[in-house]
Amino acid sequence: MNLPVRWLLSQPELALQLRAGAVGLGREITFVSTTELSDPSQWLTGGELILTTGIGLPATSGERRRYVRELSESGIAAIGFGTGLSHASVPEDLISAAEEFALPLLEVPLPTPFAAVAKKVMGRLAEQQYEAVLRASRAQPRMTRAAIQGGASSTIRELAVACSATVLLLDTAARVVEAYPDGVDPTVLTEIEGLIAAGSGSAVSSAALGQGGATIAVQTISIGAVVHGYLAAVSPTMLSHVDQVLLGHANSLLALDFEKPRRLRAAQNRLNSEALGLLLSTELDLEPARGQVRQAADDRGMLRAMVVLCETGDLAARVESVVEEQCSGAARQLFARRDGARLTVLLRGSDGIDFALRLIDGVRSPDRKAMRVGLSAAHRVEEVATAVEQARLTASAAEFGGRPIEFATLAGSALLTFPDSRRVLDAVADTLLAPLADHDARQGTELLTSLRAYLEANGHWESAAATLGVHRHTLRSRIARIETILGCDMDVARVRAELLLAIISRGR
Repeated sequence: MNLPVRWLLSQPELALQLRAGAVGLGREITFVSTTELSDPSQWLTGGELILTTGIGLPATSGERRRYVRELSESGIAAIGFGTGLSHASVPEDLISAAEEFALPLLEVPLPTPFAAVAKKVMGRLAEQQYEAVLRASRAQPRMTRAAIQGGASSTIRELAVACSATVLLLDTAARVVEAYPDGVDPTVLTEIEGLIAAGSGSAVSSAALGQGGATIAVQTISIGAVVHGYLAAVSPTMLSHVDQVLLGHANSLLALDFEKPRRLRAAQNRLNSEALGLLLSTELDLEPARGQVRQAADDRGMLRAMVVLCETGDLAARVESVVEEQCSGAARQLFARRDGARLTVLLRGSDGIDFALRLIDGVRSPDRKAMRVGLSAAHRVEEVATAVEQARLTASAAEFGGRPIEFATLAGSALLTFPDSRRVLDAVADTLLAPLADHDARQGTELLTSLRAYLEANGHWESAAATLGVHRHTLRSRIARIETILGCDMDVARVRAELLLAIISRGR
């Protein structure tokens, strides 16, 4: 609950007046107690609003200072001093002591019954309790639906929204698997790692976050002796009782997701595989399959494909097993399709090389040398076939045993990288460039060198001639001779492009 003393002062019907301790107005009231004891501190648990008329107030200033100090040390929220009975006004030495210990001291005028103050406070606390229960009752079903429909990432998002906190899911190595929202302060991550390293099943700590502060709650996700990971919540304020309940609920949902029977997970993965297969086929009604595969996409509805080209089908099966294990450890469903020696896996559009490396991290070194990995650009679910083809082409351009490469990195070199297109360009080079090479060998000319300079200068005579160190008329004469030998027209853009690719292909 959150009921600061300043809220009580803002209730006009009570006519309360602040006499001291303004800096403590943020203290939270949890209960109201009326007492005339000269030393009630031993009966207090903290958070109380103490109401008194001062009948049992100590007689001397020193004793009154001790009275206020002990109340402050017991953690009460404030003192409500009723005037008009035993005291016409609040004693000055009581005001001075309350100001010294930053303890709010409120004057309760005679027309305001203590019962009215207590009723107002307890009524508001009851309202907050009801609101908290209502919030929890609404948030828990949303979290449960999210866990069923979207898995761990959706559960994390719902918990973060319900608690107005940043929520992280970490694996057993304390690596962040899911986070909502993104962008956690490195200092907080270090604090979380420290709490996990301490080995406690549940811990709470405070850590610096920018210019303010944060409360960090960390829970271990486990069933029995099996630990699956850790759940952390980072909040700018103290987590309430309801927040803690929701955190525990999310923990249970995540633990159940991790503990799915292997046969259930295997069946789910087979369903995902079949859905992916349908999208790559010529079926007319693909919407049911798209609905299934849409779970592989990120929050923007984007996904990308990863293709692993293996030397054998057995290797592809072993790689699939490793990828399945890694997805299980990251609380993700597996969307994969194995066709012979090729393995296709769907990733979120926000996933990159680092996540791809993590998926194949458990593949043995000898097997790594017999596989190539490529990633597509991010695509909508409706374009999954395009993403898979991009990833396949990219994988065909990757090195055996090398790092996965992304489709975007092939810009400007794709035709020379893909084996199929490279073979075509080599054939073109053999056909078109051989006559020029033979002429240069027989006549001692430099037609090939001149042709490359001309093409790389985009047909600009002055630039190409300067590169060769000849006069432009000399270059014009050489290009005319090339056109005669090859029987082509250099004014045609397609001819120039084909010749330049052929030259680059042969490293001329």
